[in-house]
Amino acid sequence: MRKDEGFALNNERNETLLALHGVEKYYPITSGVFRRQIGTVKAVDGIDLAVKRGETLGLVGESGCGKSTLGRVILRLEEPTAGQIIFAGENLQEARSQQLHQLRKRMQVIFQDPYSSLNPRQTIGRTIGEGLIIHKIGLPAERREKVLHLMEIVGLRSEHVNRYPHEFSGGQRQRIGIARALALQPEFIICDEPLSALDVSIQAQVINLLEDLQDQYHLTYLFISHDLSVVRHISDRVAVMYAGQLVEMAPKDELYEHPYHPYTQTLLQAVPIADPEAAKKRKEPAKIVKDSLSIPSGCKFSSLCPISSSDCMKEAPVFREASRGHWVRCLHAELD
Repeated sequence: MRKDEGFALNNERNETLLALHGVEKYYPITSGVFRRQIGTVKAVDGIDLAVKRGETLGLVGESGCGKSTLGRVILRLEEPTAGQIIFAGENLQEARSQQLHQLRKRMQVIFQDPYSSLNPRQTIGRTIGEGLIIHKIGLPAERREKVLHLMEIVGLRSEHVNRYPHEFSGGQRQRIGIARALALQPEFIICDEPLSALDVSIQAQVINLLEDLQDQYHLTYLFISHDLSVVRHISDRVAVMYAGQLVEMAPKDELYEHPYHPYTQTLLQAVPIADPEAAKKRKEPAKIVKDSLSIPSGCKFSSLCPISSSDCMKEAPVFREASRGHWVRCLHAELD
């Protein structure tokens, strides 16, 4: 077991719905006629994580840090390069076809783009009920009744069941995606930036809907977003991701009020504030590395970090517990 792996095991097994141990997803970089490998993109690089039943874990970070890739790996839409994914006590890597088929009923996803995630050639009734057909749940009349009930739950009019996606607004399309995710009565839903394509006023409605559904159906969420304000509102805990690794994780108020990692501090400094005078006093946020090949071999944030030392360039920090429930990956973070 790696030094930073143990934190994911601290929760009682009956409290933990999802546990990740050393999960990696690497992509080869090839060049030339013979497609010779010249490098590797470490999109997900040794993630250890535990998600408790009934909680919302917010996952934040810059675009390209690996958030969505991690979500796809958890669902096995992409196969991990290494590591273990344990869902409800079952190892997803060891699950055979039929077992995985059954487990997938309990794990669903709400996609980022409500425009491209819906089949334009299918009615929304067919889209919402497709999972019921695939898993052979109920008779046709029962499925239709279920679809109409789901539409009512998410705030859609049942008489629109035979309409097509292009006849709906962006907010309505996202509600269709939510209804589709609920159709198989899952325990766990990955919300992959479900608000980024929506207007601000519509975002608030969708957030309220997700919270109501969580209370009603005892759902567990992994909420992926780059919007720190939204994440603070909806999450119980927040994990910060940089260059494929978790760099900090804590209860939401603790993380926002006492961020330890310099990268987390940089993200919070970039959040707009209404007071112009207070905005002038804030430090300029650091620029973020976009070239995966230029990331240092030690601490991945060391080339941008204001408190880095020569040790940071050489030694990769481990995830350590700064205070109860507050984890940080930094050699020099000021700990209480």
